[in-house]
Amino acid sequence: MKNFWRFIFRKKLPTTALCQMEFAVLGLGDSSYTKFNFVAKKLHRRLLQLGGSALLPVCLGDDQHELGPDAAVDPWLRDLWDRVLGLLPPPLDLAEIPPGVPLPSKFTLLFLQEAPSTGSEGQRVAHPGSQEPPSESKPFLAPMISNQRVTGPSHFQDVRLIEFDISGSGISFAAGDVVMIQPSNSAAHVQQFCQVLGLDPDQLFTLQPREPDVSCPTRLPQPCSMRHLVSHYLDIASVPRRSFFELLACLSLHELEREKLLEFSSAQGQEELFEYCNRPRRTILEVLCDFPHTAAAIPPDYLLDLIPAIRPRAFSIASSMLAHPSRLQILVAVVQFQTRLKEPRRGLCSSWLASLDPGQGPVRVPLWVRPGSLAFPETPDTPVIMVGPGTGVAPFRAAIQERVAQGQTRNFLFFGCRWRDQDFYWEAEWQELETRDCLTLVPAFSREQEQKVYVQHRLRELGSLVWELLDRQGAYFYLAGNAKSMPVDVSEALMSIFQENGGLCSPDAAAYLARLQRTQRFQTETWA
Repeated sequence: MKNFWRFIFRKKLPTTALCQMEFAVLGLGDSSYTKFNFVAKKLHRRLLQLGGSALLPVCLGDDQHELGPDAAVDPWLRDLWDRVLGLLPPPLDLAEIPPGVPLPSKFTLLFLQEAPSTGSEGQRVAHPGSQEPPSESKPFLAPMISNQRVTGPSHFQDVRLIEFDISGSGISFAAGDVVMIQPSNSAAHVQQFCQVLGLDPDQLFTLQPREPDVSCPTRLPQPCSMRHLVSHYLDIASVPRRSFFELLACLSLHELEREKLLEFSSAQGQEELFEYCNRPRRTILEVLCDFPHTAAAIPPDYLLDLIPAIRPRAFSIASSMLAHPSRLQILVAVVQFQTRLKEPRRGLCSSWLASLDPGQGPVRVPLWVRPGSLAFPETPDTPVIMVGPGTGVAPFRAAIQERVAQGQTRNFLFFGCRWRDQDFYWEAEWQELETRDCLTLVPAFSREQEQKVYVQHRLRELGSLVWELLDRQGAYFYLAGNAKSMPVDVSEALMSIFQENGGLCSPDAAAYLARLQRTQRFQTETWA
């Protein structure tokens, strides 16, 4: 992709380079991002500049639309096929696959009558002393050392500080890096799924691709048990997409259930599907329980086509190897919320991690590390301003530990939480660093007074210091946390500082902020 992008934007390409090409661009984006569908728009314009002919206007799918990207993609795809089939009619003897007929499954499951005499079922994992560092295909099974709640007992949210032992794993990381964790489904959900589908959890099978160029998922052992497949691979706790209902309708043998599934998978039924599934965050397992006749008749061969794989979750690493050698720490907010459904909605990975108790016996978690989006300056005297409300403070704890260990003491942390005595993470550690003149801490406790006070208010209060550090001392500015409104609020606070304390007019303040971003002196890591 990078090579293509560099090539297509070469200035020497003639404006007639693509004069014989017809094209259509479909972009999938999220309008909560400032550069919404930036790549699709830019690519569409560039192909036109090079003489290409657009079959259709660019399609901009938006994840924020209440019907998701399908709201834009559905009508666009219909128009695309009309255009393409008009230009390139299919041969008369080639019939279109009629609606309601499923494509062949990607894999076949060959059930074993008895357990194989050799070999044991288990994940492909990186073993201690291995030459290659752990990865998604070969994670390291890290022993969990501790799993400690760090919010007060009366606080609305359960937040955990979790520590892993990575001795002998070959894992190394720096401040700003993230750890990827591969979660599993709960035993209760696995049992319920097998019951609804009429599957024997202990049944062993081997997986065989139908097509020669398709390989089996590396995360699944061969042979594999149904329990292992459902526990570690099938994401039965995710909210199903429209394609799930399309395939389920094709596989249904029950007239009433099939009719409803067809309605949910049609363009006209998307609002009803949204109300049934997306708004209350109904899971795949719950949908299958609502369609019991269909669920009981699902051919096992189609399980991997029907249900997506569990994806790894990324967590900012909250510790430095210089402060905690052979250890890796993360700060995890346990996701739980209520919708109109009776059962609370729970985040798969955070709930799974919170349920693990190393005090009850050995616990191992599959993980690996990858570079994050934050990079910290290596020059010893460069000041660093970090804004990390809530669990957004995690990568900055790693950075502060690392910088202090290297003798870099010009660290400024703006931390925000609700209550000093409930969710002030690492309070004692920050205070100890302050007494050693290694840290300037500026806390914002939003609920401790009538008027809510957030990190952006503290930034404005200390506007002269922020401007001095950024403009005169070349400081780097970092922001991490929830992507909802906080990043915009902090950017607006900076803009007002540039105007009030720096004397810049509004356009110059915007240009100053853009320059900080362009030169990597303003970096963000936010999540939804």
